Amino acid sequence: MVDVTDATFEQEVLLRSSEVPVVVDLWAPWCGPCQTLGPIIEKVVDATEGAVTLAKVNVDENPAISGSFQVQSIPAVFALKDGKVVDGFIGALPEAAVAEFVAKLTPEPSEADTLVAEGLRDGTEPPLRRALELQPDHEGAIVALAGMMVAGGQSEEAIALLGRIPETADTRRLLAEARLATQQVDVVADGVEELLDGLLDRVTEDPSARQEFLDLLETLGPDDPRTSGYRKALASRLF
Repeated sequence: MVDVTDATFEQEVLLRSSEVPVVVDLWAPWCGPCQTLGPIIEKVVDATEGAVTLAKVNVDENPAISGSFQVQSIPAVFALKDGKVVDGFIGALPEAAVAEFVAKLTPEPSEADTLVAEGLRDGTEPPLRRALELQPDHEGAIVALAGMMVAGGQSEEAIALLGRIPETADTRRLLAEARLATQQVDVVADGVEELLDGLLDRVTEDPSARQEFLDLLETLGPDDPRTSGYRKALASRLF
C-alpha cells in the first residue's frame, strides 16, 4: 500500500499500472464509510501478495486526483491497468464483494505459470522447459532457466534464450554474467576492482574491453557505491 499525492500520482499509479494492476482508494478522514472500507480493501489487496497494489488518496489533500476521476462521493474505488481505468465502485462494499472486485484483476495462473512456480520452488529445469514449450516467450521461465544455465556453465545457451524477450534489469544482469562467463572472467579470483582498473585504459579503443567493463558494472548493480564511480571514470575516457 502507498499513500499517493497529486505530485506522485503519475509515478505511483499511472506508470505503476503498466507493471501490475493498481487499485485506487479515494477517501477522507471525516468519511465514515471510508473508515469501514479502508481496512477491508487493504486486507484483500494484501492477500494478493503483490499481484495487485493499493494506492490510497486523501481527496481533501489531493484535489487534482479526485478531479481527474470526477469523484462526486466517497469512498470511490477505481482499478487501473496500463494507465486506464478498467473497473470501479462507489461506497463501502462487504469484504466478499471487494474480494470479487480484486480477483477480477488477477486472472488464474496459466499452466505455464504453474510450471514456472514448480521449477523455481524445486530449483529444476524440466518444468521451466515444459513451460517454454507451452509459451515460448514466458518471461519468468526464460529468466529462471537462463539463470540456471549460467550457473551450470551453459552461458551461450543462456544468451540465446534471453534474446527471446525484451531487455529488463534482470535480463541485463544475466546477460552480463553470461558474457563474462563465456570470456572466462573470474571475478572472485581476480577481484572486480582489479579487473575494472585493468580494462579502463582499453575502453576507448577496444569495444570488447568496453563491453566487459559494462558487464562488470552490471554485475555490481546500481546500489554498489563503486558503480557510479567507475561509470564516471568510463565517461571521462569516452567523452
